[in-house]
Amino acid sequence: MSAPMTINAPAYLKRAAPQPPGADHALTETVARLLAEVETGGEEVARRMARELDRWEGPVEIGPEAMAEAAARVPQQLKDDIAWAQENIARFAQAQRDSIRETEVELRPGLVAGQRLIPVAAAGCYVPGGRYSHIASAMMTVTTAKVAGVAHVAAVTPPRADAPAGAPDAILYTLGPCGADRVLALGGIQGVAAMAFGLFGLPPADILVGPGNQYVAEAKRLLYGRVGIDMVAGPTDSLVLADGTADPLVVAWDLIGQAEHGANSPVWLVTDSPALAAEVARLAPLCAAELPEPNRSAALAAWQGLGEIILCTGREEMAHEADRIAPEHLHVQAADLEWWKARLRAYGSLFLGAESTVAFGDKAAGTNHVLPTSGAARYTGGLSVHKFLKTVTWQRVAPEGLAQLAAVTASISRFEGMEGRTDRRYPA
Repeated sequence: MSAPMTINAPAYLKRAAPQPPGADHALTETVARLLAEVETGGEEVARRMARELDRWEGPVEIGPEAMAEAAARVPQQLKDDIAWAQENIARFAQAQRDSIRETEVELRPGLVAGQRLIPVAAAGCYVPGGRYSHIASAMMTVTTAKVAGVAHVAAVTPPRADAPAGAPDAILYTLGPCGADRVLALGGIQGVAAMAFGLFGLPPADILVGPGNQYVAEAKRLLYGRVGIDMVAGPTDSLVLADGTADPLVVAWDLIGQAEHGANSPVWLVTDSPALAAEVARLAPLCAAELPEPNRSAALAAWQGLGEIILCTGREEMAHEADRIAPEHLHVQAADLEWWKARLRAYGSLFLGAESTVAFGDKAAGTNHVLPTSGAARYTGGLSVHKFLKTVTWQRVAPEGLAQLAAVTASISRFEGMEGRTDRRYPA
């Protein structure tokens, strides 16, 4: 019997600054209060919150005419690019759907059990549209729900006064071919609440999905149980595993490309090459400095405050560190990609090779970009058709299977003290 492998403690060439505790009780209290106000006051309160928080006085529902006008303003090249990406996303979601199936099996003579796959009836998709216009989030959420077979898919997106239709034209155009049944110009807590509680003529959502700010994430967390959610998401994060074969400039840009999301976005480099580590440490702030504002400041703050460079003694130790961190995005830029694919265990989405940059998966490659953050990849994956499907079971008992099944059930029930479940229905 071989001895267990010893994993040494890695060295930190750069370490993140200590962070305050994650729980924000003031945020939780605020979100809980506002959710309760919307639930009690309904559409009137949701409209008031839109006026006060988003400075929006326009209509809440974005109807077919406004959607068509928005679509007409979108450049054809962008429409073509959206169609290309959306086709990839739909095809991958369909492949996921085809990988699971309904089944039945005769466990014993006369005892048949099976499973069915039933889509939820209504899904609510949150599409961010504030600082960034998340075209990709519209594709990732609505397309996947429709491929799963969800009958009614609603989308909410924050209203913007500078948008003629109430929300960015490109987002509204994208929601059309993706299959959104209704679109509301509502952001934040009020948008989430409208979908959860079935306001403005929406059916109450069975599941809420999509990324958003801390208020959106907390609203979904507080509603979980009453409705399903995709996950409790925090700031986006990314880890690069790189050995001495990697290009330091490519690694640095891949890290900064994720750090630009915001000052609270952690990024990690895990490597066994001291030379690569030192060069990436030199290059990363230079790459960030090339970005326009506000991306430059966000990337520099994230890199300086939360960026880490971890130096290991070999690829097994590198893989162990990656599994410990369990990043949202895991990018391997190292030799023997098949070894890494087979070995790694904890990530939201895996990007193999320098060519497979995280941005491809975030936008157009086909895999979903709604992924677990903050280490949640230890126990869950990202958004997929599976999130919109209920795997339910059924059973049927024929006379020839009844006697032994009843006897065994009665025996176990009696041992547990549950006399009502013994075999009185089936006297010997």
